[in-house]
Amino acid sequence: MTAVLRAENLVRRLEGEVPVTLIDGESLTIERGQFVCIMGPSGSGKSSLLYLLGLLDVPSAGRVWLDGEDTSQYGEDELANRRLQKLGFVFQFHFLLAEFSVLDNVMLPMRRLGKLDEPSCKARAMGLLDQLGIPEQSTKRPHQLSGGQRQRVAIARALANDPLIVLADEPTGNLDSAASATVQQILHDLAHEKGQTVIAVTHDATFAAAADQRIGIVDGKINAEWPPAG
Repeated sequence: MTAVLRAENLVRRLEGEVPVTLIDGESLTIERGQFVCIMGPSGSGKSSLLYLLGLLDVPSAGRVWLDGEDTSQYGEDELANRRLQKLGFVFQFHFLLAEFSVLDNVMLPMRRLGKLDEPSCKARAMGLLDQLGIPEQSTKRPHQLSGGQRQRVAIARALANDPLIVLADEPTGNLDSAASATVQQILHDLAHEKGQTVIAVTHDATFAAAADQRIGIVDGKINAEWPPAG
């Protein structure tokens, strides 16, 4: 297998009167096509680690390699470009734009990247909605959908530019058990059938049980013993 994401000696520290260390000198490697879950207690640094890996935040020290590229020397514009081209994001709160249709929400990243013309963007967006089982929702606004449907639209949007890696922060946190199981299966299939790496922060042990790799993190340190036995 090929490493698609590698972190070395990551530190994230919030400066202030009392400096707070969120991530403390951690290293890890994630392979292409893996379904990876980051777990740990509340406030342990799970989301902080995800944001560093997803280039949404910059480490205080250490480096992140994305698809073999050392991102430590990139400026804000270059980081934004790599996120748009190679990464897709799904959050606990879907962050769909209320004023746009489902179809337009999915097309937004493609329009921003600018590699496809409008008919091609529309065709790809409809294909993703069909793949996720909600093509009939394309003309609706987000408020007209169920929570599970909104999260599937968010996944379609994350996949719009065919990213190497999908990063998800508590993607089932606001869903009922049936919708959670659907989202879990979709993310699992993205890794195992489509070959896209999926990295998800979760509190859900059932969700994490399907992962190829589980990263436990406690107090900013990776801890292979999480969750605790018993």
